[in-house]
Amino acid sequence: MNKLPVGIQVYGLRDLLENTPERFEEVMTQVKEMGYDGVELAGTYGLEPSYIKEVLGKLNLTPISAHVPLVDMMADVDKVIRDYKEIGVRYVVVPYLPEEYRHMTDGYDKVIAEMTRIGKAMTENGLTLLYHNHDFEFVTLPDGTFGFDDIYRQVPADALKAEPDTCWIKVAGQNPATYVKKYTGRCPIVHLKDFIKEGNPKNLYKLIGIETEEAEEETGIFEFRPVGFGQQIWEPILEASVEAGAGWVVVEQDEHYDLTCLEAARRSREYLKILGW
Repeated sequence: MNKLPVGIQVYGLRDLLENTPERFEEVMTQVKEMGYDGVELAGTYGLEPSYIKEVLGKLNLTPISAHVPLVDMMADVDKVIRDYKEIGVRYVVVPYLPEEYRHMTDGYDKVIAEMTRIGKAMTENGLTLLYHNHDFEFVTLPDGTFGFDDIYRQVPADALKAEPDTCWIKVAGQNPATYVKKYTGRCPIVHLKDFIKEGNPKNLYKLIGIETEEAEEETGIFEFRPVGFGQQIWEPILEASVEAGAGWVVVEQDEHYDLTCLEAARRSREYLKILGW
């Protein structure tokens, strides 16, 4: 099997950086030593873009992409472009849609228009806008299609590409490898995320720091795991990523439970090495 370079989403390492951004170089050094080729940023922790670029360049870690809240891009897309071009990322990613902007709400049409506007601005400046899904995009619309597909139907391909999150696709009841291949030519980054799910757990987004209304009763278990330590079958997903023309796979683990975030990152990378990645 051909292979792709492997990055890590820095959101999974946030506990080491949110209150101690001065540890950025130390943490990135450990990421490099584990065998990661690049990073996907999730904020700058108050650090100057020039410093982030300098550290990553010194370590030979590629600044692949960055997750930036859509509201920030809507408010000042020029600043977002300026900051992340300075760092050297190629892709800027919409990480999440608040409930008021989701399918079949009054805000959805605005989101489509704004992502089209922002995506075109990114393209004009040498960047590419991506959208990172969860499971709620797989809501069935009145015409029988999924909300996930409607986003890419409405926003032109030259303005928006996909960052399929393989965990949430599976949680939504779909086949991750099939969905990655469905977007051949339009998914430059594929998120590798493993998990365990038993029964019918509620409040899943509490695990990624999103406050939602509490369900009255939990009736199952849902937890994130290092890649290779959960329920995903990875060979077909990795093969699909290559076949779909992706340039990167990016490991993401939102919570770590009884492991440190660095140990979880190490286990994910070691598992992928076992598979030849």
